[in-house]
Amino acid sequence: MAETTTIGAINRALSEAMRGDERVIVLGEDVAEGGPFTATAGLAEEFGVARVINTPISEAAITGVAIGAAQAGLRPVLEIMYVDFLTLALDQLANAAAKAHFMSGGQLTVPLVVRTQGGAGHRGAAQHSQSLESWLTHVPGLKVVMPSRAVDAAGLLATAIADPNPVVFVECKTLYFRKEDVPEQLPSVPLGRASVLREGGDVTIVALSRLVHDALAAAERLAADGIEAEVIDPRTLVPLDLEAIVASVERTGRLVVAHEAVEQGGFGAEVVARVQEAAFDSLDAPIARVGAPFAPVPFSGPLEDAYLAGADEIVAAVRGLR
Repeated sequence: MAETTTIGAINRALSEAMRGDERVIVLGEDVAEGGPFTATAGLAEEFGVARVINTPISEAAITGVAIGAAQAGLRPVLEIMYVDFLTLALDQLANAAAKAHFMSGGQLTVPLVVRTQGGAGHRGAAQHSQSLESWLTHVPGLKVVMPSRAVDAAGLLATAIADPNPVVFVECKTLYFRKEDVPEQLPSVPLGRASVLREGGDVTIVALSRLVHDALAAAERLAADGIEAEVIDPRTLVPLDLEAIVASVERTGRLVVAHEAVEQGGFGAEVVARVQEAAFDSLDAPIARVGAPFAPVPFSGPLEDAYLAGADEIVAAVRGLR
């Protein structure tokens, strides 16, 4: 085991993928200089600027080029600086990348990974702090990954690069420099398999990205009051490991779903709908959701702190279950 950060694990996964397959290329704004958070640091020096390609600030153009490269036989890893500006590439993603395999009768594949960053907490204001993963999960043909731990970020990124389908890889800025122990031999992490990070028999907490760590902190506080919470990190939203979530709810009888995104229309609503369809008779209380209010992310530090959901809100949601 070696201590590293999430951003370090991502950098390592990119390096190993590029060493192992010359078809893997990296492109995006300032990637040859390391990118905004150093995820691609050192790649241009090792692999050259023919494989680590700086692009203009045009998300639609970058994504279109990457889709064409993928259809031509390369395996592009594209970085879109902030998920807020993935909106400018949605036409390319939703109408080209996600549809090519289907509309070509299986003749085309698009082995493309789009790395992007989401989440608040850095005083980035309303246009650099959103969590828009639920928009992406509504598009058939896209896979959506959202890791919370360094080891999962590395393993899932390697799996995503090897996948023949377009994958949007949503990273959390707040977790980038969180230190963890990661095996020297990076494990393979399959898409569509959740991780049970804490076992418990009284309530299931399904949390995404940063909220996974808040859910674990909340579970410790609840345990002091005799409430044992099981914490599940789905890791991938599409495909979703519904089976693992339902199996947990069938044991605990209660469910709280937590994410940083705005609660209205968030991915938590999809989890709630599918669990109540699959395990309604096992529920002993209404399912609770934890998320942000229906408002833009504030720039003011105290207001942003009040806006973001965390361990306090998860504890309150669990205690409010009837």
